[in-house]
Amino acid sequence: MCGIVGIAAKSNVNQALYDALTVLQHRGQDAAGIVTCADTRFYLRKDNGLVRDVFRTRHMQRLMGNMGIGHIRYPTAGSSSSAEAQPFYVNSPYGITLAHNGNLTNVEKIKEDLFKADLRHINTNSDSEVLLNVFAHELHALKQLTPSPEHIFQAISKVHQRCEGGYAVIAMLVGYGIVGFRDPNGIRPMVFGERQTEAGTEYMIASESVALDALGYKVIRDVAPGEAIFIDAEGQLHSQQCAPASKLQPCVFEFVYFARPDSIIDGSSVYKARLKMGEKLADKILSERPDHDIDVVIPIPDTSRTSALQLANRLGVKFREGFIKNRYIGRTFIMPGQTERKKSVKQKLNAIDLEFRGKNVMLVDDSIVRGTTCKQIIEMARDAGAKKVYFASAAPAVRYPNVYGIDMPTASELIAHGRTDEEIGTLIGADWLVYQDLNDLIGSVTEGCKTRFDGFECSVFDGKYITGNIDQAYLDRIEYDRSDAAKAARVKSDNAIIDLHNDE
Repeated sequence: MCGIVGIAAKSNVNQALYDALTVLQHRGQDAAGIVTCADTRFYLRKDNGLVRDVFRTRHMQRLMGNMGIGHIRYPTAGSSSSAEAQPFYVNSPYGITLAHNGNLTNVEKIKEDLFKADLRHINTNSDSEVLLNVFAHELHALKQLTPSPEHIFQAISKVHQRCEGGYAVIAMLVGYGIVGFRDPNGIRPMVFGERQTEAGTEYMIASESVALDALGYKVIRDVAPGEAIFIDAEGQLHSQQCAPASKLQPCVFEFVYFARPDSIIDGSSVYKARLKMGEKLADKILSERPDHDIDVVIPIPDTSRTSALQLANRLGVKFREGFIKNRYIGRTFIMPGQTERKKSVKQKLNAIDLEFRGKNVMLVDDSIVRGTTCKQIIEMARDAGAKKVYFASAAPAVRYPNVYGIDMPTASELIAHGRTDEEIGTLIGADWLVYQDLNDLIGSVTEGCKTRFDGFECSVFDGKYITGNIDQAYLDRIEYDRSDAAKAARVKSDNAIIDLHNDE
């Protein structure tokens, strides 16, 4: 999962891009990058780290131009070296730079075609570089000295024909403009908006509406599945549907965990969806245990707070903040290694004994992935004096890996894979474990929303991959690529390369 942004303005965009990436920082903490365009030149800065660490005053001063794109990186199966940081760049045709959120599921086939048929070299393990080269090749094949919006849309149509998976893309052509497009299923989110200034209309494209809100842009709408939005060098907006067989089937996990609660994705409020998750989970608890003995509901900060509050209200029990969070520790889900995840939980949370001692506590989290975090948190609750510790997940059981841009662990690393709810509850040490039902989760997103959804990408819960091109061989391959052992090997390789450069 990554965050992307593009701005076409009437004045320098470096600070606006920085601010937008800071707002989107929750979508990735591994690397950040900005590229701007002034006249016929790109200016690029990217590196590993948080936005505030990657960009210093000297870097910002060099990022000149009224047009630019930015990227927040969250690693999936690829390397975490700085070479993988985005945006990526190719010099032909025109000069193109690209930032991408998602994952291509046929990347190996495309790589082979790019080399054998298109004579293009891929220098990293990132599928974003692959996608960039496909786009560049299709533009080059049109043999146009000056590309029009129609030429760009034609090339994107070819990209949709060649690329499979989930992707939201923002690209910039030097001297010509910025284009944003979304995969034909709309798996990964993208929204665009405008801002009126004395100099004229400015446009912004981003992963989440909250980035537009923060910079004073008015949301126009979400980019439709398969649609492309192009803002030319004169600031004119063009749009076209580039994948006729498109369907709106967004990733439901965005609403569970990744998106900020103040964002609106495809017309559905993330905050409202999480309120509904709490209501429906409470209804399930009341149905299964009408005579429950829950004394207090305590959220595991921060994503579950909205659901937990509504759950407590529905149950008619107290809601309390029982854990204090150290906000200088990153999100454990997106930390690369299991050892680092285990170490961070104790540093991240501290229990307030007063809220636990002698009470039957219902802990609420947004989801349970590996089970590492919730097991340690349950132990902390017991150490703080809780009589009984119940655990509620606002999402269904995560039983399958994700292949569309979320670094969901391999099946063998998922605590729910191949286990019953009772077995999972025993493993994490809960006195009782309750999961959200999938239909209730979907209902939480759709109820009261005017958008007509064709479905949802729910593969982590039901094992159904909506692009239809995922077989066991592919899952076996990512089983290895995403294992902690494989990631450790890549880190070792990256360090060896860094040492080699240092020796030089």
